[in-house]
Amino acid sequence: MNYVTALIQLPLIRETRKERIRTPEDVARVCSDIRDLAQETFHVLMLNAKNNLINRIMATVGIVDASLVHPREIFRQAVAENAAAVVLVHNHPSGDPTPSAEDIRITRQIVEAGRILGIQVTDHVIIGRESESSRGFLSMREQGLCDFTGNKS
Repeated sequence: MNYVTALIQLPLIRETRKERIRTPEDVARVCSDIRDLAQETFHVLMLNAKNNLINRIMATVGIVDASLVHPREIFRQAVAENAAAVVLVHNHPSGDPTPSAEDIRITRQIVEAGRILGIQVTDHVIIGRESESSRGFLSMREQGLCDFTGNKS
């Protein structure tokens, strides 16, 4: 048999400006470059104790309507960067930022992993497109879809 191995390297995006991430609007602005992608991508914004952006990574690339993600991909770089907190971000190629049941499930799992590691997960923002009924993104924290409180050691 002849086996072919495909190597895929996920790009590391280094944000050089000292930008403070306080609101979902800040997240949507920093991650506006993923709004029109044809595939789901899952990103992590790593923050210091003052909510300044340390780094941004693309954790996974998915398909048109799903992106597999696991807490180890989320926290591997956050631990290496000594991040105090992270913000989860992914896009919906459909343009509708409404979270799926799987989006909510994985967010809860990642928040719990962050509690164990002592790295706060402050929000999960889903990027879509603006419309008359949508501002183009959705914050799970603002919608009360996950408990992001009390997850700092």
